[in-house]
Amino acid sequence: MKIITVRRAALPALLLPLLSLSDAQAADEQTMVVSASPQAVSELDTPAAVSVVNGEDMRHAAPQVNLSESLGAVPGLQVQNRQNYAQDLQLSVRGFGSRSTFGVRGIRIYVDGIPSTMPDGQGQTSNIDIGSIDNVEVLRGPFSALYGNSSGGVVNVTTQTGQQPTTLEANSYYGSFGSWRYGLKASGAVGDGTQAGDVDYTVSTSRFNTHGYRDHSGARKNLANAKLGVRINDVSKLTLLFNSVDIKANDPGGLSYSEWRADPRQSPRGDQYNTRKETKQTQAGLHYERELSAHDDLSVMMYAGERQTTQYQSIPMAPQLKPSHSGGVIDLDRHYQGIDTRWTHRGELLVPVTFTTGLDYENMSEKRKGYENYVLNNSVPEYGQQGAMRRNERNLMWNLDPYLQTQWQLTDKLTLDAGVRYSSVWFDSNDSYVTPGNGDDSGDASYHKWLPAGSLKYAVTDAWNVYVSAGRGFETPTINELSYRPDNQSGLNFGLEPSTNETVEIGSKARIGNGLLTAALFQTDTDNEIVTDTSSGGRTTYKNAGKTRRQGAELSLDQQFGESWKLKAAWTWLDATYRSNVCDDSNCNGNRIPGIARNMGYASFGYEPEMGWYAGSDIRYMSDIMANDENTAKAPSWTVVGLNTGYKFGLGDNWKMDLYGRVDNLFDREYAGSVIVNESNGRYYEPAPGRNYGVGLSVAYQFQ
Repeated sequence: MKIITVRRAALPALLLPLLSLSDAQAADEQTMVVSASPQAVSELDTPAAVSVVNGEDMRHAAPQVNLSESLGAVPGLQVQNRQNYAQDLQLSVRGFGSRSTFGVRGIRIYVDGIPSTMPDGQGQTSNIDIGSIDNVEVLRGPFSALYGNSSGGVVNVTTQTGQQPTTLEANSYYGSFGSWRYGLKASGAVGDGTQAGDVDYTVSTSRFNTHGYRDHSGARKNLANAKLGVRINDVSKLTLLFNSVDIKANDPGGLSYSEWRADPRQSPRGDQYNTRKETKQTQAGLHYERELSAHDDLSVMMYAGERQTTQYQSIPMAPQLKPSHSGGVIDLDRHYQGIDTRWTHRGELLVPVTFTTGLDYENMSEKRKGYENYVLNNSVPEYGQQGAMRRNERNLMWNLDPYLQTQWQLTDKLTLDAGVRYSSVWFDSNDSYVTPGNGDDSGDASYHKWLPAGSLKYAVTDAWNVYVSAGRGFETPTINELSYRPDNQSGLNFGLEPSTNETVEIGSKARIGNGLLTAALFQTDTDNEIVTDTSSGGRTTYKNAGKTRRQGAELSLDQQFGESWKLKAAWTWLDATYRSNVCDDSNCNGNRIPGIARNMGYASFGYEPEMGWYAGSDIRYMSDIMANDENTAKAPSWTVVGLNTGYKFGLGDNWKMDLYGRVDNLFDREYAGSVIVNESNGRYYEPAPGRNYGVGLSVAYQFQ
């Protein structure tokens, strides 16, 4: 074990593609005990743009439903709530992922080391249980590339490890629009985790229901998460992970500008077509850690899961009459598994050096079917019902990535980090729906790329570091983007290439009092950016757009005054533009990339004592966002304010309670919470709710 004295309690291990923080907890606010497998460093000492958000802060006077509630203080991270639980959050890091019309893409997401991003780069946040989060790390910049395909940024979620004493907690939240959430959590440990047979556990479950702010936007979500650790002996530990989510959600869809202004709560297509989505996902993992010697450690993460999705879309009958149309109902059945094995060695080679090498393998098999979203009743279509089959295929995706990273302590003040990953991604599609006018779309494709990254960090003082880093990343098309060719011929779109990007970053971090100030300047140049080519008849094709540039600055401050006053602030400036023409009917060279705000700001200030009354406020700003490549449509800028207050108290030595209330969008601002990029019908806008309220109660009992 190694003792590190720091000013911040949450420390990341995101520099390496290892995805594991220490299971040890902070001994107090100034000292944290971390295992040396791998060697962890403080947020201050990490030579990369990485932010750590504490789980307790995410649960403080919050509904605990969406990540958008609590990640506003992370610079460079744009999280927008679509108010649509059928499509997940809209999440991007420094502009990567902004074009996603559903789910999350271009960003790697992990929960306790298990990817929530599939091998092709498509991911989701729906399985993240905020009630059991220990911390969330958000990595931006060059070192993201060491996570492989579609790693424009990395979001790493670590759930709580059980500790003594055993604690039972029940919590609830009731808010506007018929929203409520119930949660239960049990955590504890047998022993202190150092002896053979010691066990730790955290088990949580929650249920969320809402009528939704908009018409036809109700949802129900059941979520469960479990983490069980067993100390095998004094040098090895085994951790069992389990996660399950079950969602039923209506889909209100996007609105045109005139519809939005006339009535932001309406859902004309949702009501007409009964658009909705059902998702069930269950996964389990096994993490084995072993100290091979005083200088060597071994880690093996194995996992497997399945995800079933059924979605009804708002597609009229006429386009579906075309032989090539795949229908208005999507039926997906996915199975995925993987293993990440790594070895870490700490020693000396003229100077102190750490090597980590590993092999990451992931695969996913997908059965994708499509059906008409109507049945005929006296020649009149009744929408929202499954009709005839229009698509039937089996898709396979897998990757095999060896990686290596080293850290060299060149002098007492100068540190070199360098790493490389060789990422290989394969796609294979077998089409079983071949009819006249709808040919055989079977085929296969593969992509391979070396992904290097490096950084130099100089410690000006013990409390002030500066660094410079650079790296190369890449992003393959998803299987959905490969499915069709723009020339209406059969087979996969083999002409679609992965996009590649090169990033340079300069940053500085300084400890100021009991807090941290960070700043970063960056530039990312991308070749072969993947964008929409054609969208008609329900079939969308994609193309490579040439060159783009993202350049910007990030600034953040996390400060605590005295024992109870807390301040968080962040500002992001991001200029993301096309550097070649991506539009067929106009010149888009120089246009802003849609879906990306040029400026984002966040600030929160609160009085948060350990017990008694507390109160706080936050303000969020986002500049206007372009909705299409032509820059002819945009969502206006907005600023919203939130307030919260509550009271924490105890009953005896065992009971603790927290009763709180909050109001969001205090001044009832009308704004678009997100946009659907390049929506072919001009229905770009997904309205956010006006002023809304909520109250919550948490009750915990500790067995002494």
